[in-house]
Amino acid sequence: MLMDRSVFKISVGIAIIFVLVGVLIPDRLGSAMEVAQGFVLESFGWFYQLVATFFLLFATFMIFSKYGKIKLGKKDDKPEYSRPTWFAMLFSAGMGIGLLFYGVSEPISHFSTPPLGEGSTEQSAILGLRYTWLHWGLHAWAIYAIVAMALAYQKFKHNAPGLMSATLRPVLGEKVKGPIGKTIDVVAVFATLFGVAASLGLGAQQINAGLEYLIGIPNNFTIQFIIMAVITVLFIISATTGISKGIKYLSNINMSIAVVLFFAMLILGPTLFLLNMFTTTLGSYVQNVALMGLRLSPFDETEAAWTQGWTVFYWAWWISWTPFVGMFIARVSKGRTIREFTIAVLLVPSLVCALWFTVFGGTGIYLEYVQGLNVSGQSLETALFYVYQQLPFGALLSVLTVGLITTFFVTSADSATFVLGMQTTGGKLNPPNKIKVVWGIILVAATLVLMVSGGLAGLQTAIIVSALPLTFIVLIMCYGLMKDLDKEWKVEKNKDKSIKKAS
Repeated sequence: MLMDRSVFKISVGIAIIFVLVGVLIPDRLGSAMEVAQGFVLESFGWFYQLVATFFLLFATFMIFSKYGKIKLGKKDDKPEYSRPTWFAMLFSAGMGIGLLFYGVSEPISHFSTPPLGEGSTEQSAILGLRYTWLHWGLHAWAIYAIVAMALAYQKFKHNAPGLMSATLRPVLGEKVKGPIGKTIDVVAVFATLFGVAASLGLGAQQINAGLEYLIGIPNNFTIQFIIMAVITVLFIISATTGISKGIKYLSNINMSIAVVLFFAMLILGPTLFLLNMFTTTLGSYVQNVALMGLRLSPFDETEAAWTQGWTVFYWAWWISWTPFVGMFIARVSKGRTIREFTIAVLLVPSLVCALWFTVFGGTGIYLEYVQGLNVSGQSLETALFYVYQQLPFGALLSVLTVGLITTFFVTSADSATFVLGMQTTGGKLNPPNKIKVVWGIILVAATLVLMVSGGLAGLQTAIIVSALPLTFIVLIMCYGLMKDLDKEWKVEKNKDKSIKKAS
């Protein structure tokens, strides 16, 4: 059977045009993206807030609903992985580079410039951590859970291809195989492309910052370009070795180094202060999660801009990552019930993220508020290394961190080329190496173009704009998933009735 390459050709063609525009007229591209970002943030900020809250409510409903016992797979399918292994894979799928880039910088930024009230106070310390938990917690993982659930259900129950378009089969029927389905898959490709590009851009900036701290290498775009070129070669080698080798080994290395860094920071930092901060923030988060998830500040332009720049940006980023992360989570979750799946995807990674940001961000807050150091005055990419300077074994921690960012970088790009290959080859589980290489080159080229034309703001713009159409697709996906689950539940209920009558 010949493989349909139409999604691949259309996506690559549009991506090449985007890269060429960025190379030839970067200033105009930057200006256009700035206008687009302002329009989406101001016009659709309310929409992103409502949608993110809806996804959390939808996921919570799945836990307690009658559909909770339905399996992601056939009735006799068993889970492929033990629970500890599965939990580790759920977390490693999500947010690698971002945890290091924002681990110190986001909580300390919210501490000094909070979403409301005065900065650099006890109240803003709790507020800063609380909003960081909001951005990386239940809302984010609810978005992933829904898309992964729909993908897994269609794949393992109906043997559908691992494509975003396949999740809309209950609503669109056979139309998912035509132009509508191909359009949906192209939208998913570009959301994935720009979502991962943002992580790669952050990774290159922070590797450069770490090298500047360790050996004095200048922190500029030229060095970041060289870093990107070197790592491109590494992740293409990894991608062509196959998922069972490259991604598997790198994921194990990532988790090991991350655990070492977490406990080193907890022990070397203000341990008791961090434990107290975690407990206090937990209570504050639980009490205020609904209010934070719907806050827009219509009467205060400064507070509204803060929400748009942080919270709305994060909702768009997580939505743009759903084809990428959702596909991975779906692949490792065969045989789980919907209830078990949703509880695990919501709670386990959210708890790990909360602990991570409390330890790293809390240490930064302690150094500034208690010891008077200027942590908040550092740039986003250098704040972590500045904190390391104040701790014992800081140089060793910095070396480990640069190494971890590099392996996270390679893993993210490696996984992204694999997923992009799947999305553009009709859901093929083992896309050809040449297609993965093409997507690897395009991914890096798009990242560099975005960095040149707008830096971090350019990366954010690409995410926010590309995630908007994908958001509507995920909403329709929710409706389709409910239709399929309700149909299956009724069939099973009728079977049970027939068995009882026969007995």
